[in-house]
Amino acid sequence: MSTELEHANVTVSDAVATAAWMTRLFGWKIRWDGPSLDGGRSIHVGSDTSYIALYQPARETTPGASSYHIRGGLNHLAVTVSDIEAMETAVKKEGFVPENHADYEPGKRFYFHDTDGIEYEVVQYD
Repeated sequence: MSTELEHANVTVSDAVATAAWMTRLFGWKIRWDGPSLDGGRSIHVGSDTSYIALYQPARETTPGASSYHIRGGLNHLAVTVSDIEAMETAVKKEGFVPENHADYEPGKRFYFHDTDGIEYEVVQYD
């Protein structure tokens, strides 16, 4: 039996703005956009086989504590790339700050936070 991750669902303050930078930065496409839970809106952005569901509630969101200290918290989302230097340049162009660079088996990586404080890991496998 084979299992693959189909999607993750995260709450964001502005689903349209988040989907926009994801399409520019990651080359993803919007798979679906429409009404969602409790009068909110969801945008599914990703590839043909997997995506991130961006949920924007109808009411204003509030930032939470570090997810690394909350049981069940989402600590980060990771993407793989073929050219980590080009991606780092693109991340900076979007106004995000690359940090925590590492080069260890099995590859190179860095992290950045978006405007909602969601952490992303960018990995290039050797």
